[in-house]
Amino acid sequence: MDGKCPFCELAPENIWFQNETGVVLWDGFPVSEGHSLVVHHQHVASLFDLEPELQSELWRLVTETRERLQEKFQPDGYNIGLNDGVAAGQTVMHAHIHVIPRWNDDVPDPRGGVRWIIPDKANYWGDE
Repeated sequence: MDGKCPFCELAPENIWFQNETGVVLWDGFPVSEGHSLVVHHQHVASLFDLEPELQSELWRLVTETRERLQEKFQPDGYNIGLNDGVAAGQTVMHAHIHVIPRWNDDVPDPRGGVRWIIPDKANYWGDE
């Protein structure tokens, strides 16, 4: 990458909607239809670099994103989260939250959800 933040220099066609807090984008490499990114306007690497009030505003935008996704796609569930730091898999160093719609049967067994980032520890319920 050339050092420029891809979330600070957005092409208008990549923006789904925005407000005074942040912008909501369609993920460039979606894991499901409707996979969205909620990005604060302020450039900080970590969500936790934002003041608590700004974090709350961003979570309100996540709620609005989920509501709009529900209307548009009617998914059966969601994975919502963030990768905070390189060790956690963060590749764009601008705080953002993933909102990933999920459907019944989109994978054979969704139990464990985000726990599958470390597969050996995901199956906490044991083999049945």
